[in-house]
This record gives sequence, C-alpha cells and structure tokens, in this order.
Amino acid sequence: MTSRERVLASLARQPVDRIPRLLYEEVIGYTPPVAELLARHCGDRAPLDYFGMDITRAVLRPTALPRQRFLPWLGPEGPAALASGQVDEWGVWWRTGDFHHFAHVQSPLRGPLDLKRLNQYPWPDLDQPGRFATLSQDIAALHARGLAVAGYAGSVFERSWYLRGLEDLMGDLIEAPEIAHRLFEIASAFQRRLAAEFARAGADIVITGDDIAGQRGLLMRLEMWREFLRPRLAETVQAVKAANPATRVFYHSDGNVEAAIPDLIEVGIEILNPVQPECMDPAVIKRRYGSRLSFWGTVSVQRTMPLGTPNEVRAEVRSRLREVGRGGGLILAPAHVLGPETPWENIVAFFEAADETPAPES
Repeated sequence: MTSRERVLASLARQPVDRIPRLLYEEVIGYTPPVAELLARHCGDRAPLDYFGMDITRAVLRPTALPRQRFLPWLGPEGPAALASGQVDEWGVWWRTGDFHHFAHVQSPLRGPLDLKRLNQYPWPDLDQPGRFATLSQDIAALHARGLAVAGYAGSVFERSWYLRGLEDLMGDLIEAPEIAHRLFEIASAFQRRLAAEFARAGADIVITGDDIAGQRGLLMRLEMWREFLRPRLAETVQAVKAANPATRVFYHSDGNVEAAIPDLIEVGIEILNPVQPECMDPAVIKRRYGSRLSFWGTVSVQRTMPLGTPNEVRAEVRSRLREVGRGGGLILAPAHVLGPETPWENIVAFFEAADETPAPES
C-alpha cells in the first residue's frame, strides 16, 4: 500500500498492511532541538523520507502584507520585535524564552479593548486568493509521491488568546462577552476559509483544534464552550464538507477533553488528537468512542518518548496498536512535539515497533 492508501484505509476502518505512523511535527513543524537531532542522524534525507512517514503537510504561500503595520499595537519595543522576526502575521510577538523552543507570548490586544478598537486591528491576508495560488498543485505533487496530505487551518480559542492575552480573554467570556464573540468570529472566519481551501485543493485531512483542556479537565464550563466555540467549530466542519466531502476533519486539544467528545462527534469531527495518555486512557477512549471517531497520537511525550528506554517505547507502541488500532481508526504518533530530552534511540524504537507489529485484526 502507499502511505496515502494506508491512511485512508485506516480511517475508513478497512484492512491495512500496517498502522500508519509519523512524528507529530511533520504536520506542524519541527522544534529546533528535534530538528537538530534529526539532521544529525538523517543526513541528507528529510525525516519524512528517512522514516517513511505516512502523512505530510501542505503549506500556504507567505503573506504579502508588511509586518510594520503592527507597530502601533506592539508598544515601544515593536521595532526591535519586527527586526528580530519574532512577530507573526497576526501581530503576536513571540519573545524568545529561556528554554529551547518555548516563547513568551506578547499579545497586541491585551488591556482595555472595545469593539471599535478591535475592528480597527490590521488582520492578516489569509482570506486572499494569492495565498492559495499553488495549493492544488502542491497537494497533487505530494499525492503523486504516495503521501497523505494534511493542512492546518488554524485555531479559534488559541488564536484569540494569543491576540488578547489568556487572562484578558477568560475575563471577557464573563465580563465582556461581545469582545470574546467578536474575536472568535474573526478567528473562525479565517479558519473556515483556510479549511475550505485545503479541502477544495484535495487535502486528505484538515487540522483544526484548540487547547481547551488541562490534564484535570476542561478550562471552561462545558456550557460556555458550547456557547462560544462549538457553533464555530461546526461551521468549519460544514465548510470542509461543502468543499470536499472526502476530506476528514481533525481536532486537536491537549489535556483531558473527554467531557467534550460527544459534542465533537455531533458537530462532525472525525479524528481526535492527541488522546493524551497522562490523563486519558487511550484504550478506554477507543472502547467508548471508536465506532464514531478515529484517533491520532496516543504515545506519551511526557514520560515514555523522552524518559523511557527503547524497550519501554516499543512496549507502549505495541500496546497502542493492539488496544487502539484494532478495527482501524488509528494514526500512531507521539502525542505532541518531542521534547529536547528525547534520545534518537527512542525515535528509532518508535518506528521499528510500529513497523514490526502487524496491524491487529478487527
């Protein structure tokens, strides 16, 4: 089977020669420590090719708008931030942290905010046709290599708190809901456009999601998530299916998101990521929801991948294949990006165990 055939068959609960697998970074980008580790060991080959991963990503053309338009919103240090390249196309300043790839998020819309000021903000050009000019050709070229293709359509809650600041946004949910609704509306409109364009261009999977949970449960009441975020997620799913019914919709949230899983299924989410094993038992989640939902991830990046032995990595991979992969619906991956402590030997063990373990029967 080609990688794409393998991925589509697994998501359709059909027989596969092996469970599809990849590193999560292949569809969101590698962090510097892991990129350096892979470069040392993979030589001239890209990690995608070295390990024969099954899914890769398509990306948009870069923005045509100057970042200088954010100067009035960045404060006195804005020129230095722009010069350092740490301001993204939304105007969020990702200030370098003191530990590897971690960064301090400086939000341009933090502090006092009303709708007039919010509506004056210089938004990105993610809704402009030029950003998608080569997307269909790029995806077709990846398909010709036998790869499944995912496209990242962005977040709504996370994008909004990057812009507003987490504390201010959480306060808005209670004290200024019109501000929260407007921010979510804007972020959701961009997500819908991106999702539809990826689907229309032939992407196999559209990635959406928001970290709406910690390891002890949701970050807000389920009723609040239903009011502010569920309807917008439903609109994104509908936009994908209107553009291309064959494209699958993926939802990411770290933490224990089980309280929201029935709602995610109801709005049409087809793949849940990452099923974080520190706070959700992947085998239990599979038994409860596996007839209606596929899973991407499940292998611990807090414990096993960085701190376990290669044999412990192999054991966890085999357990996930047996307990979650049975009957299809699994894309095996580390639950998130690999931390800088992760040894090369554990990455090799992950792929070796995935490739040596036969796909479980239904």
